[in-house]
Amino acid sequence: MFRLQSLGTEYRALIIGNSGALGKAFCEHLRNDPGCAGVTELGRSTTPAVDLEDPTSIAAAAQSLAHQAPYQLIVLTSGLLHRQGVQPEKSLAAIEPEALQAVFQVNALGPALVLRDFLPLLDRKGAMAVLSARVGSIGDNRLGGWYAYRASKAALNMLVKTAAIELARQSPHARLLSLHPGTVQSALSLPFRGAAAARPASQAAMELLSVIDRSLPADSGGFFSYNGERIEW
Repeated sequence: MFRLQSLGTEYRALIIGNSGALGKAFCEHLRNDPGCAGVTELGRSTTPAVDLEDPTSIAAAAQSLAHQAPYQLIVLTSGLLHRQGVQPEKSLAAIEPEALQAVFQVNALGPALVLRDFLPLLDRKGAMAVLSARVGSIGDNRLGGWYAYRASKAALNMLVKTAAIELARQSPHARLLSLHPGTVQSALSLPFRGAAAARPASQAAMELLSVIDRSLPADSGGFFSYNGERIEW
């Protein structure tokens, strides 16, 4: 039976981005964990709602849940790679300011506000994880392209790293992690090469929860793959 070990008994979890494939899978696993006392879900259609493109919703949701704090686990699963009017760029000539702004809003600016408003709700010995992507690694960039997505995820990684330094001063036993889920069977990966080899969301969520569970306070601020490998910045 799946059970997280590092968060104690009767831990409480908060999943931000509950409507995507990974968000749903996280919620399902946590509800089935006998050590989890409850899962709070947030998304654009929940009450309160969180929309990363609506900064006021982020602060309002955090304020409305403050009385339920602390949470021992917080996971942000949201991200934007493509939608109508937004596609990964194959060249510099394909960059459009509106699409670039939209991708940065969802992948970096919104998460920055989530860190600002929700980290104060984290238990002093808890763990918070934000889903990034290996393509956000500057050192691992060998193919180029995907300018907005790569750059926004690199910015997200810096936000996590910087926030983890501040968190360590206030809560030295807490963990803040940037995680690469790999290619997952979801609407995000479906149109792209490699989707055929994508892993089920349930498997990916289980692997990511295991990475969180095995992490130590010394790992806070790190960038890790779903298999526990540390990824270069």
